[in-house]
Amino acid sequence: MAEPDGGNGNIGNAPAGGDPNAVQVRVVGQYIKDLSFENPNVRKILEGPGEKPALRVEVNVNATKVADKVFESAILFKAEAASTAGVIYDLELAYGGLFEIQNLPEQALEPFLLINCPSLLFPFLRRIVADLTREGGFPPLLLDPIDFAALFMQRQQQGQPGLQPRTN
Repeated sequence: MAEPDGGNGNIGNAPAGGDPNAVQVRVVGQYIKDLSFENPNVRKILEGPGEKPALRVEVNVNATKVADKVFESAILFKAEAASTAGVIYDLELAYGGLFEIQNLPEQALEPFLLINCPSLLFPFLRRIVADLTREGGFPPLLLDPIDFAALFMQRQQQGQPGLQPRTN
């Protein structure tokens, strides 16, 4: 049975001797850009089990051109658990990746950076969130998969800008 990548291990890269105009994508790196975990009312929480906390989760995606053919895609994640005792924990995480993209049509670039790239980064963000909440003394926050295409469409309908200009 033939492998979908032609058996050469290059997913998204042109095979040796292939079409030089084929779309090529390479993950240059991925990283935590910003991270904050606060556990402000730990003493109150330890005094008693209390009621089930209310959890508020926010997800956003940004993309920026970093250099010629190199783009950063970042998932901005926030989670706050609160109860009548106050904020239980407040987690903010920006997880990014650098992607070198060649031969992708201009009209396909923004959707690729705001849908495909975050989909590649999400499993790593998910693991970090679960580990942080567990290490913070709580049950791990296990995130359900996110439909980045639906987020992109919602963003388009709201008229929010997609690809951000480069900033130094």
